Parts: sequence; C-alpha cells; structure tokens
Amino acid sequence: MSEQTPPRRTAARRAEQGRPAPHGWPHALLAVIASLAVMAVVAALGLWAAGATDLPGGAFPSVVAAVVVMAVGGSVGLSGDAGVIADTQAGLSVLPLSVTLAGALTMAAGFLRPLRHRAVADVRELAGWAARIAVLWLVFLVGLGLLARHRFTIALGGPADAIGDVLDSSPRVGFAADVPLTLIFGVLWLAGVLVLALLVSRGAPLPARLLRFQESVRPAAHAMVVLLLAYVALGFVIGVVVAVTRGHAAETLAVLLLGLPNLLWLAFTLGLGASWEGRVDGPFGLPMPRVLNDVLRTPDDTTLSLSTLADHDGRVWWLLVVAAVLVLGAAFLMAARSPVRMRVWQHAVHMAVALTLTVLAVCLLAGVSAHYGLSLLGIGDLGGGLSGLVELRPQLWRALLLAVAWGLVSGFIGGLLARRVHRRGAVETDPA
Repeated sequence: MSEQTPPRRTAARRAEQGRPAPHGWPHALLAVIASLAVMAVVAALGLWAAGATDLPGGAFPSVVAAVVVMAVGGSVGLSGDAGVIADTQAGLSVLPLSVTLAGALTMAAGFLRPLRHRAVADVRELAGWAARIAVLWLVFLVGLGLLARHRFTIALGGPADAIGDVLDSSPRVGFAADVPLTLIFGVLWLAGVLVLALLVSRGAPLPARLLRFQESVRPAAHAMVVLLLAYVALGFVIGVVVAVTRGHAAETLAVLLLGLPNLLWLAFTLGLGASWEGRVDGPFGLPMPRVLNDVLRTPDDTTLSLSTLADHDGRVWWLLVVAAVLVLGAAFLMAARSPVRMRVWQHAVHMAVALTLTVLAVCLLAGVSAHYGLSLLGIGDLGGGLSGLVELRPQLWRALLLAVAWGLVSGFIGGLLARRVHRRGAVETDPA
C-alpha cells in the first residue's frame, strides 16, 4: 500500500516544483458566494433587530439586498412622490461598515486560501485568480442590484392621512440600486480588498519583483488592520455588556451588526484629537452613544471633538487613553514584525505613513449624510416632524496632520521597545 502524502506537504512540493496551487472557477465561486452570504446574514440580522421586518409590501429582502449593495460601495438612490401637489426629497450616503467588514474578511480568506504555502507567485497567476473572482463578483452584483429596489406608501397618521387620501398626496417612497455605479464601485471595493489581503498576510505570495517591498509594507499594513480590528473587538464586547446590563438589546444588536465600525473608528479618530463637523435635525439621529446625538443636535453645524463631547460626558477622555495604548501597541507590533536591521527612524516613518493612510480611509468611509423631507404645495412639513437631516463629515487636514504626528512618535517608541524582543533577520553586533 502506497503512503499518502499529507495535503500541506503536497502543496509545498507543488510550490517547489513551480506548479501553481489549484484555484480555478469552483474556488472563485465559493469565495464570492461565501462573502455575499456572510454580508447578507449580517445585514438581515441587523435589520431584523432594527425592526425592518415590519416594512410594508414585503420590502425586507429588497432592503437586505440594498444594504449589501451599499456595503460594497454601491449606489442606492432614494425617490418619492406624494401626488401632483406634494413633493418628497430624500438622500442617503452611508456605509454599513459592520456588513462591509464581515464581507471583506470572508473575501480575503477565500482569496488567500488557495495561495497558502507559497513564497512567490507569478503576476499572471495572481491576475488570473483575481479575474475569476471579479467576473463572478460582477454577475452576483447585477443580481443584487436588480433585487435592491422597492416602493411603498408611508402612513403619516391622524389628519395627514385623510388629507393625503382626499388630495391623492399620500407619500410614496422607494429606493433602487444604480446598477452601473454599483458595478464600478463594487469592482473597486473588491480590488481594494484583494490588494490589502496580499499586503497584510505574511504567508501570501508576491511576485518576485515586489518581494523587496514586503519588509517595509507588510508589517505596517498588518499593524493597521490589527489596530482597526482591535477597536471593533473592544467595542463589540462593550456593546454586548451594555445590551445585557442596560436593556435595549434589539437596538444595541442593530448597531453592532450594521454600524459598529462606523462608531468605533470615529472614536479612534477622536481619540487622536481629530474633529468632525455636522448636525442632527428632525426625528432621526445617530445611534448610541447618546452623547453624539446631544452634541450634534443643533440648528447649525457644530464641531464634534473630545472637548465638545467632554462638556456632556467627561468619560470621553478615555478615548485618548485607548488611542494612545492601541496605537503604541500597533507600532510595537509593526517594529517586532520588521527585520532587525531596520532603524528606529525608519519605523517612525513607516508608522507615520501607515497611520495617515488609515486615518484617511476612516475619514472617507465613516462619514454620514442622510436627509428626508415632505412638503405640500411647497410649504412646510406635511408629516408634522417627518423631515430629518443627519450629517457628519471630518475636518480632513487636521486629522491627517495629527496622524502624522502620532505615527512618528509611536513609531519611534515602538522601534525602541522592539529592540528587546527577538525578531527576524541577522543579529546586529555592538561595534565596541
């Protein structure tokens, strides 16, 4: 009886012989289906906790599809009308980052799995593997875009419903995904996830020409992903504790499953000293914690920062402490994963660049813009308080400058601390 070769040994032997690991169309299909399925489950659970199952006309499946489309960067437009003498205006620009993160992690795992146990991969091989995933990804996005559309009537209650029935001006609101834009931004989202997966994973193969960059890029990219995930993990634990001890479990679960990174990465930038601008008006508002809603609920735009939040709750200064600890930990992790020959000033520069790009990404992804209004004959609000506005946008240059400063300081300290731990590369000897 012949001895069977273990799978890992087979993969390693195949890599040594220069034969690529299997990653054909079935593997690509599995990666795409798994990613979209995870996003759909997370979105459905979050919407269920938020009460979206009560939407009229069986809109729940379409809303789930719309949330998944938005999670991959797609465009979902809102529309409405209230007869010939009434008008509705609506707009929504927000990423449900909990759904986005779940899909990105699943897609990255599916993309990297067939490439494991490899040191080098040809550019053509990586491009072909990514192209298979992209083709199937586009096909599924078309289906999601066609499903993500619905239209239903809003019940205002009281005299407003009677007026609407008499004048045929009952408000009807709908949403529909812009399929061409969804395909464009969906492919860009996929490309970003795949490239980031190659940058972050130490075991992922790179083309031979890019191997010289992995010593400076991969440790920093890995540290930034760990930093962001650490914030999400910490916030998830806090959210579960709040749901168990203070009630409102359904609302808390909806926030955890739809917008947890939106809040936690916002807190990350605030802990660094960054500021945001915005306001909240009408019946709508920002999810927990309540202090955000209190600061932003003003007639005009206001500034959201540690100092303005501290006027309502002094505990927000802990955000500064958490940012200092986690950023320094990320800098130490980056330095510890870097070659020992790398100098302290190089760690500082790498950390500054990585942290600045991370803050830039958070500022671009975590902004919120949502508004809805209903008027009759162009006057007032027919719903008696139905109109609303939520806006939140970063003061970008301030955030980026602070990220550079934090990166230089933490990278320098992390490089000094990492000298005491065993790292890859040759051991330096004391010239004395």
